[in-house]
Amino acid sequence: MPEANPMMPHLARIEEIVAETASGDVKTFRVQFLDPEVPFSHLPGQCAMVSVLGVGEAMISISSSPTRPRPLELAVKQVGRLTTRLHEMEPGDVIGVRGPYGNHFPVEDMKGKDLLFIGGGIGLAPLRSLINYVLDNRGDYGKIDIIYGARSPGDLCFKRELYDEWPAAPDTRVLLTVDRGDEDWKGAVALVPHFLEQVHPDPQGKVAITCGPPIMIKFTLESLKKLGFADEQIVTTLELKMQCGIGKCGRCNIGSRYVCLDGPVFTLAQLKAMPAEY
Repeated sequence: MPEANPMMPHLARIEEIVAETASGDVKTFRVQFLDPEVPFSHLPGQCAMVSVLGVGEAMISISSSPTRPRPLELAVKQVGRLTTRLHEMEPGDVIGVRGPYGNHFPVEDMKGKDLLFIGGGIGLAPLRSLINYVLDNRGDYGKIDIIYGARSPGDLCFKRELYDEWPAAPDTRVLLTVDRGDEDWKGAVALVPHFLEQVHPDPQGKVAITCGPPIMIKFTLESLKKLGFADEQIVTTLELKMQCGIGKCGRCNIGSRYVCLDGPVFTLAQLKAMPAEY
């Protein structure tokens, strides 16, 4: 029997679409594979290549936890041709999904440790997969702090979890900030890295995991170093154009590493070992 083609997408039906932001520029797509036997099994932090016939495909972070495998959830921000077409689709429409691709957050290495999640905007999507994985295996991990920010209150994603589910979990704290508030906002107003320094978490026995826009990650890494976190305690993700997902096209290489194979998850120690050109 011939091996399955890793470039061939599996067909999946959109079961539900949830607008995550007030403007609707971020939507969660809950999808089910037409063939229930499709061998799609992911870990937190991995990605899927999503395609629309006649339009193209793009790498999308998987926002659902493998502890809650079906339906598969993909949070998509409208930024280009493919994502715009996805945002125009409706429940019942069919898309292509292949993967999962890349490595994953080090869930085994983090056992027994306190976890600090730092997210910005759509960067909460892959963190959501990990947060729900940790909460579904609560006894394996220590205390959890979730720091999350967006441009405005309307741009905060996954509000049900932010306000209701995660704060109600044992030893879990959710701290929110926005770049600019409105008349109803009663929370912090600060950029995520500045807010992180205000919170001033103790690095002892803690792993920091951050994901968000590249500029936010850059300054968040600097803030974590100021706070005393070692390079090995800091985990982040890289965002580069990933065309094939299997290390063949060379679009996402940094030196000898490929983000689609060796990433997108790296410790800061690993990033510092990469070529300075990145």
